[in-house]
Amino acid sequence: MEISIITATYNSEASILSAIKSVAVQDYLNVELVIVDGGSSDNTVSIVKDNYSRPLKIISEKDKGIYDALNKGVKAASGDIIGLVHSDDFLASPDIISEVVAAFQQNEVDGVYGDLQYVNKEDTSKVIRYWKSEQFYPGLLKEGWMPAHPTLFLRKEVYDKHGLFNLNYRIAADYDLMLRIFSDSVLNFMYLPRVITKMRVGGASNRSLSNIKLKSAEDLLALKANGMRDPYKILAYKNISKLKQFLK
Repeated sequence: MEISIITATYNSEASILSAIKSVAVQDYLNVELVIVDGGSSDNTVSIVKDNYSRPLKIISEKDKGIYDALNKGVKAASGDIIGLVHSDDFLASPDIISEVVAAFQQNEVDGVYGDLQYVNKEDTSKVIRYWKSEQFYPGLLKEGWMPAHPTLFLRKEVYDKHGLFNLNYRIAADYDLMLRIFSDSVLNFMYLPRVITKMRVGGASNRSLSNIKLKSAEDLLALKANGMRDPYKILAYKNISKLKQFLK
């Protein structure tokens, strides 16, 4: 079973090395890394080429943002399973992918996800937030639940069925996609109760007050577009649920 890891980059020379090294040290060998670079003016691409010796695809051209880059990555991926490692993120340990693959093989599921830690940008041993997930059941969507998107691995057939990221969303295209996917009663998902990914603080959706407002507005649009009843209540639940991440 081949795994494709997609990493979208743009002037990411400060963090890209730890991201790709976390993929390079995985004890599961059948892994393809797909770098989708938005035409960086720094050394991002050369750092990747000089420090990654496993199967690698690089697309380097201007794009319309991270979701456009991820769409390009999904289209270019040859793996049976697709996962993401954003340029500011890294896999938590060298056995992550092998455990994810075992979950797919042993349980015949369409998606696997786990926990996410937000860590200090300079000292990644310091955990700022802990996004602990749980096993999915349909009622969770009504409670504003979603898995931590960077931890989500999906069969490529799921993208074939439900499509790619909607570029009409600037920040919430991942939530829109997951609403589509997790609303599909035919698909099965498995939760791995362990930290899959560590994310440096300062992502696009929580970088500023204006982005937080935009995220909430787009979340509401995504809920309405996907036919979710009581979207305002769900959005409130979704935002309130984030508070407990600071207590873990």
